[in-house]
Amino acid sequence: MPESLRILVADSIADEGVDRLRQDADVRVDVRTGLSEDDLIAAIPQYDALLVRSSTQVPGRVIEAADRLRVIGRAGVGVDNIDVEAATDRGIVVVNAPTGNTVSAAELAIAHFLALSRHIAAADASLRGGAWKRADYLGVELRGKVAGVVGLGQVGGAVARRLLGLEMAVLAYDPFVPDERARLLGVELVSFDELLARADFITLHTTLAPGAPPLLGPDEFAAMRPGARLINTARGGLVDEAALIAALDSGQLAGAALDVFSAEPATGNPLTRHPNVVVTPHLGASTQEAQERVAVDVAVDVLQVLHGRPATAAVNAPFVDPETMEALGPFLNVAEAAGRLVTQIATGRWQSLRIEYRGGIADHDVTALKAAAVAGLLAPISEEHVNLVSVNKIIEQRGLRLVEEKTPDAGLYANLITVRLQTEAGTSCVSGALAHGDPHIVEIDGFRVDVAGDFFHDGHTHMLILHNEDRPGRIGAVGNALGEMGVNISGMDVGRPPALPASDGAGIAIMVLTVDRHLGPAELAALAAIPGIGDVKQAEI
Repeated sequence: MPESLRILVADSIADEGVDRLRQDADVRVDVRTGLSEDDLIAAIPQYDALLVRSSTQVPGRVIEAADRLRVIGRAGVGVDNIDVEAATDRGIVVVNAPTGNTVSAAELAIAHFLALSRHIAAADASLRGGAWKRADYLGVELRGKVAGVVGLGQVGGAVARRLLGLEMAVLAYDPFVPDERARLLGVELVSFDELLARADFITLHTTLAPGAPPLLGPDEFAAMRPGARLINTARGGLVDEAALIAALDSGQLAGAALDVFSAEPATGNPLTRHPNVVVTPHLGASTQEAQERVAVDVAVDVLQVLHGRPATAAVNAPFVDPETMEALGPFLNVAEAAGRLVTQIATGRWQSLRIEYRGGIADHDVTALKAAAVAGLLAPISEEHVNLVSVNKIIEQRGLRLVEEKTPDAGLYANLITVRLQTEAGTSCVSGALAHGDPHIVEIDGFRVDVAGDFFHDGHTHMLILHNEDRPGRIGAVGNALGEMGVNISGMDVGRPPALPASDGAGIAIMVLTVDRHLGPAELAALAAIPGIGDVKQAEI
């Protein structure tokens, strides 16, 4: 360890975070804000750690110049301003502060409930303008109304608890949350359609997969109760903004409260001028307490990594000792890819998880592989970052029963990782292996395949998984349909269950295609309508 570990704080963070760093006698802290990218490239070779918020960009050029850098800390949740892949390639740990703003985000959502129900923003503006129009601002009580919470993660759960305190009846939709978590929170789990039909207020606390359509569009607004109200403090892309304006103008929705928008800054967005909309400029984490918490949280994790200890919120990789990393490191992406895919092919509420490690990897402590598999499992539906420290807690919070199995026999493969997800609808299973140094998906729900892709590189690998009658012409029909849609096929594999090496023309096979873009709902429906094609699922890894 160097005599003095040097930390560069490149953005303004709360003093409490800087003070926590300076309490460590082994480190020297430099606060240099407002650096250009070239300035940062010139400075970074001197430092062992870098702390930023959202202003400073940390692209691959900066990371490539970082000869000593061990850890990058993001005082906040999002890491879009950091090239995490480049950091991972250089062995640099990226840490963030995922829980520091939970309370602040939840309280802002509640503030929007109250502002929307009582016309607070409009009444304030009216009185400041010299008017006294009490009759124009007749509101509604929250007590006794039905709130629909979409997403029961950390923020969604915190919002649900506060809504119960306001004596609202709380419905929740989250297909990845077991009944037990809902029972402990005191909310009623329902389908998405039922939530839309029953809720007086709907609040969003979920994520959106890259390329996916908005969660709420014209059909969803039409399915809501007349006079319902919408609160969105999560992601702007969750809402089709044109459809929202139409629903407000028609009176289908009585109002909306928004902290996030499809494009920000949103100063030109017509929703910011709509009379039935309450707006704030993305203030979810904008409290003194949240800024202090995220600054201290990330400072603690940066010091942990610098002193060779595991971080509690590592974004890019679990912390493992060098010997274990040498043995298991190549398989982390295999485990994550299997976890990502099984989430996207499974249906129904989660119940239990089984991870199987076969071959030489079973001789090692596989906690890192477990963390990678669970990280992959949650990645399509949550922003929770999983690592060695947090994996067991996250599994417990999700109410999942986890079973792990190790065996030296990997069958056809030197090593094999299998992730089995049991839901109320059945079991979904994905197996992955390493081939030529790259992760391959080698089995899906009992069908042997060999699917390779640039997983985790250059964006997402778009996959289509189709079950089809094992008859001539089915593959060609799918290829023709995709060609007519202008969808390029970059790879394809077909498979049968191991017990059926040959077909009499009456069996079921699987077709897995990698394509160049995400398909829309109408395109997926068109594929499913092809004679002889069963269910069609889309996934991104």
